[in-house]
Amino acid sequence: MPSVTRRTKRPTLLIVGCGDVGMRVVKLLRGRFRLLALTTGADRSSAIREAGAVPLIGNLDEPATLARLAGLADAVLHLAPPPGEGLSDPRTAHLLQALARKGRVQRIVYASTTGVYGDCGGAQFDETRLVNPITDRARRRVDAELRLRWFGRAFGVRVTILRIPGIYAVDRPGGHPRERLARGTPVLRAQDDVFTNHIHADDLARACVAALARGLPQRVVHASDDTDMKMGDYFDFAADLGKLPRPPRISRDEARQQMSPMLLSFMSESRRLRNDRLKNELRLKLHYPTVHSGL
Repeated sequence: MPSVTRRTKRPTLLIVGCGDVGMRVVKLLRGRFRLLALTTGADRSSAIREAGAVPLIGNLDEPATLARLAGLADAVLHLAPPPGEGLSDPRTAHLLQALARKGRVQRIVYASTTGVYGDCGGAQFDETRLVNPITDRARRRVDAELRLRWFGRAFGVRVTILRIPGIYAVDRPGGHPRERLARGTPVLRAQDDVFTNHIHADDLARACVAALARGLPQRVVHASDDTDMKMGDYFDFAADLGKLPRPPRISRDEARQQMSPMLLSFMSESRRLRNDRLKNELRLKLHYPTVHSGL
């Protein structure tokens, strides 16, 4: 970010949605950036401050609380999810409205989801594939992406969109298959199973940092590792690794009867992501290239 470093010794980064991945980014960048983290309440402030960032109290659902964000940061890492309902993402709209009041921001990195592609029938593809969201959850992400790319073009801001698959890590809350395995949640039988994609939380944090430094304007990048595996095989591997019983296998018809709509939606989308841009453009060398090393 040469244009930023000319202005100040340490550029200022605003992290919006400073959860697990955001805190990993703070650890990577403290000392290199002046770090600000938007949080909704004081309960998170002490942990954010101890990690090395300055907490800012604000709520993406309440635009009036975001006014102070204008002109604060040279770069923004947007990790906050959309609301839990609807077809659009007003949270991203509110954030961009606040940032537009002053033209300091030069770069935005947004954490989206690979769910925007919908079901791809197990096809392998790169970032040029058209989106085809089949859930409202994915449609909200598409809306956020469109808003961010428009903002980038309109205000001359370099926007990089990271499309992220399943995030895992042994030290991430809910980030290891052991809890699901312990519950005995079934997976699909081989003939009905779907391909899934993965990224270790540490590698995702490093991808965010690489995108802040080297992401191309209005560019989409798959933040995914090299794993080429079906969902049932992933859980079988995790079970064997943890010396736990392998999950039961069921048919898709049985899954429709037994599983929640949310879980069933994840089992209805099959795709294999190419990550050439991650490696060649962002020049990221994965610490955990597959789940075999990451778990």
